[in-house]
Amino acid sequence: MKYTKDFGYMSIIETINDVNNTFLSRRELECNFIGLGGKLKKLEAVDMVTKEFKLFNKVVIPMRLKTHVGKSLITGTFYVYEDEALAKKQINPTIFSRLEKAKARIAEAVNAETSESKLEKSE
Repeated sequence: MKYTKDFGYMSIIETINDVNNTFLSRRELECNFIGLGGKLKKLEAVDMVTKEFKLFNKVVIPMRLKTHVGKSLITGTFYVYEDEALAKKQINPTIFSRLEKAKARIAEAVNAETSESKLEKSE
């Protein structure tokens, strides 16, 4: 178990299953995020897994985040591909469109914050 400090307090990423699926040319990771129940978003989970397993030049797709009733535990399933074209060929396009929408919302929020800060500085 390793400790990360992404959310301002200690959280634990615990690996449940790590399989190299040679038939589909992907790595399948299943992890527990302890203490993050109800607070973790898919893109944040991807960032945490990318840092934890040092997957910086790979395509990490969050397939499922499952919360457990009565526990502050989230179980996440991730597929790691070497090539984005292979990932788009194998995975449902709806998953990619949802990820793109989430990335666009984050980019809009960042742009709004920077434009507000520029307006405050100019006044």
